[in-house]
Amino acid sequence: MALAIYPGSFDPVTSGHVDVIERARHVFDRVIVSVAPNIRKEALFTTEERVEMLREVCREFSGVEVDSFSGLLVNYAVANGANVIVRGLRAVSDFELELQMAQMNRCLAPDVHTVFLMTTTEHSFLSSSIVREVARLGGDVRGMVPPVVEKYLARKFQTE
Repeated sequence: MALAIYPGSFDPVTSGHVDVIERARHVFDRVIVSVAPNIRKEALFTTEERVEMLREVCREFSGVEVDSFSGLLVNYAVANGANVIVRGLRAVSDFELELQMAQMNRCLAPDVHTVFLMTTTEHSFLSSSIVREVARLGGDVRGMVPPVVEKYLARKFQTE
């Protein structure tokens, strides 16, 4: 049984993330979408809020679980019996950092492999940080995030 981990900060989850989740669940028997802290950025949503959003978004997806972790991703993968890490790529600019992380993970845990899935063209411009900025400034994020995430953003910025 192929088990994959799709880690990310998901702050917030975007339509591009959902695209990768949907495609990963068709490739692997089980996918654990796991919220990780991003130590390089201050989060808009708490880990608990991000897990809650993802659980609502993924409710209808068979074979998908939502979790959170801290520490080394490869340790989390091994502890959960996963030998695959799924990473989404939007553009060539993502590849350099993702390749570096994949190589480090491979060095730390040679039996854990990284698989890259390109997001669809319609979502290639999306990032959580761009969505946060648009929402913070009162812009319309419909289609950029799932409807449930729109509500979280509206509450956060009190624009409902």
